[in-house]
Amino acid sequence: MSEPLRLPLFPLNSVLFPQGRMNLQVFEARYLDMIARCMKADMPFGICLIASGEEVGQAAVPHLVGTEARIVDWDMSQPGILGITVRGGRRFRVLEQIADEQNLVTGIVQWFDEGPTETVSPDHQPLLPLLQAVIADAGEKTIPRPHSLDDAAWVGYRYAEILPIQNLARQRLLELEDADLRLAIIHEYLVEHKLLKDRG
Repeated sequence: MSEPLRLPLFPLNSVLFPQGRMNLQVFEARYLDMIARCMKADMPFGICLIASGEEVGQAAVPHLVGTEARIVDWDMSQPGILGITVRGGRRFRVLEQIADEQNLVTGIVQWFDEGPTETVSPDHQPLLPLLQAVIADAGEKTIPRPHSLDDAAWVGYRYAEILPIQNLARQRLLELEDADLRLAIIHEYLVEHKLLKDRG
């Protein structure tokens, strides 16, 4: 594991996955300040699913596994609202969290040791044509390039983004350290919901 470091956290009712894209509307002063600092220093922040609390007001308690967010685009076409687009980077684990007087949460975090890229096993190859069709339909703004269809983690994260499941289920898929197990769970879901044929 990496050395712990400080990372500003943005607790949300959404889950960001590595290599994923998310659009955010930022209007609270504390987060406008945080985003401005990150943009000025070209630094990331962390997005975590809220475990308890709300997106606005008092500091929410985040789940302890989140994803690094890097700002790739922004606009301020609405007064007082900053629109940003972020790209997911590395996963991290929150070791400690500190809320300041503005209720802005900073985490002491450690990056996951992701290990080498794992290819999609023969058992899960049937997942790929459906994902390719989704990518073709959704477009690159939703699922940006590079499209790493030979990478089991990348394929699992993209399915975890698009499946109609609860955020807590997305969080559990984010937390899994076994990419093949993540694909097995997704494969079973797709078979149960008649989106793929039974492997048997």
